[in-house]
Amino acid sequence: MVRVSSGPATRNKHRKVLDLAKGYWMSRSKQFSKAQEAVLHAGEYAFAGRKLKKRDLRRLWITRVSAALKQKGVKYSLFIHWMKVKKITLDRKILSQLALDYPQAFDKIVEQVKK
Repeated sequence: MVRVSSGPATRNKHRKVLDLAKGYWMSRSKQFSKAQEAVLHAGEYAFAGRKLKKRDLRRLWITRVSAALKQKGVKYSLFIHWMKVKKITLDRKILSQLALDYPQAFDKIVEQVKK
């Protein structure tokens, strides 16, 4: 039986990792073991960053809606409670866009909730 060399597979694996590490600092973009470690850490940070992005955007939406409601003399927590009681199902993202881009529509929603 013929001996099988694992060279091409290893080279392909190394090339893939080094391509992912392109642009990293010093030996992290040139040496395979350092590059592999850097790529793994970068993947972990990217995963965590995707979760943080959702959290940060939700905080932004809440802040925007709260600021718009403060001008109307309504507290954010009461507004959300009244929306749930009245079964108005608009999420915070849509409310924030309405408050920012369409203030008249947002005013109508606030009046509807206040009744």
